[in-house]
Amino acid sequence: MKKQFLFATIILSLITNFSSTVFAKGSAEVKAVAVNTEKSGIEWIGKKVLGQHNGKVKIQSGTLNTKSDVLTGGAFVIDMKSITCDDITDADYSKKLVGHLNSTDFFNVSEFPTANVKITKVLKLTNKPNTYNLTADLTIKGITKSITFPATFKATGNGFEGNAKITIDRTLWDIKYGSSNFFEGLGDKAIKNEIELNVNLASN
Repeated sequence: MKKQFLFATIILSLITNFSSTVFAKGSAEVKAVAVNTEKSGIEWIGKKVLGQHNGKVKIQSGTLNTKSDVLTGGAFVIDMKSITCDDITDADYSKKLVGHLNSTDFFNVSEFPTANVKITKVLKLTNKPNTYNLTADLTIKGITKSITFPATFKATGNGFEGNAKITIDRTLWDIKYGSSNFFEGLGDKAIKNEIELNVNLASN
C-alpha cells in the first residue's frame, strides 16, 4: 500500500512539474504594437540611365506583432498621396515629377491612394542578432505580389525599431512607363525597373 501511495505521489509530481513547464513556455503572448506614423516612413530611390531621383512616402497606419521581443508578423498601410521628391530643388520641376508619379503612368494615386504590406512569413537569423528574412504580400494599384527581403527588428521597452531594404520590379505591379522591357528606342531616357524602398518603422 505504501509503495502504491509513493508511486502515485511520484506520478502526480511529474505531471504537475510537466504542466508547469509547458505553461511557462507557452505563457508569452503575442503583443501587437502600433506603428508611430510620425516617427516612421519610407525613402524611395528610382534610377534611370543618366541619373536617379529620390524622395519619401509616409506610413498611414500599421502594427507589428511580437512574442518575447521577437518579431512574429504585422502589416502597414502606405499613404501614396504623400509621395515627395527630395533631390530636385526647382519647385515647379519637383511638382511636375510628383504629379507624374501620381498619374496613371505610375501609381494612379487617385484610384489607388494606398499601398499595403502584410508580413506572411518570418525567419529570424540565429547568426546575427535582431536580423530577419521576411516574406510579405505587397499590394500596389490593387495588385498583390509576394516579396522577400532582409530586415532588422529590435524591441525597445514597450516599443520597437525596425528597418528593411526592399527592392521591387515595378513592372510586376503594372508600372511600365519608361521601361525598356516594354518600349523600344528609349535610349538614355529609359527608366530602370527596380525601385529601392528603405523602410523605417518605430513605435512610441
